[in-house]
Amino acid sequence: MFYILAEHPWFVATSAAYAAAAGLYAAAWRSTRAAVGRVATFVMLAAIALNASLIAARWIEAGRAPFKSLFESLVFFSFTMGVVYLAMERLYRTRVFGAICAFGSFAGLAYAVSKWDAEIVKLPPALQSGWFVPHVVVYFVGYGAAAFATGVAVVQLLSSRVPSVRRLLTVKAGSVLSGETLDLERITYDAIKFSFVMLTFGLLAGSVWAKSAWGDFWVWDPKENWSLVTWLVYGAYLHLRRVKGWRGDKAAWLVVAGFAVVMFTYLGMELLPTAKESAHVYTG
Repeated sequence: MFYILAEHPWFVATSAAYAAAAGLYAAAWRSTRAAVGRVATFVMLAAIALNASLIAARWIEAGRAPFKSLFESLVFFSFTMGVVYLAMERLYRTRVFGAICAFGSFAGLAYAVSKWDAEIVKLPPALQSGWFVPHVVVYFVGYGAAAFATGVAVVQLLSSRVPSVRRLLTVKAGSVLSGETLDLERITYDAIKFSFVMLTFGLLAGSVWAKSAWGDFWVWDPKENWSLVTWLVYGAYLHLRRVKGWRGDKAAWLVVAGFAVVMFTYLGMELLPTAKESAHVYTG
């Protein structure tokens, strides 16, 4: 592993930038200096730029979109988590969730090291489709939004149990740019709505792709089935919140459970006895 890292300094730099951003965002929670938060945002932006360069370099080297292997997808997932976070930081004018989200991107790259895939392989015929890139991109943007929503839900759960977290949520300098109390429920709801839209487009694109590749819109592949389960869980959250008025801890726990399903759909498929029958399961 150390040999791999020594041979790929750009990968190390990207990981280090995400780790530094996480540390700076954490410092911004307690600091009374707004400059600390601004530096954290700058470092996060630099990490995302470095991450994008990793994706671009792999794309050029492979001559195809770098989404084939688990390693490639983890690098892209770290990127989408970072991009979605920065968009949310700008939208809600808060850096409160920066430490969690930057650490998530760092964790994605750290896990990618254990799945290192230096060999460039060609796409199988089924993946040589115009639907390949849009299908993967919208899904991982949806996953990134789900990761952000889960981070917010975790902060919400902690704020109801840990007084220090609750106090920090009202800090104005360095954390909350607008100086207003955060509506965690609303932020989570908005992020899940966006994620749900992306997952819906991903399912539709995948169905059209399946029709062109295998002759049916739905072939009951194990990963297809679990993707549907993910969609249904988040659909249930949106329905229960809008129609039944779900709020508080039970809604936050449902968001966390939904992300657990996302992670199983993404990383846990190989544990299923039917995994070998799937054309979608990452094997390395």
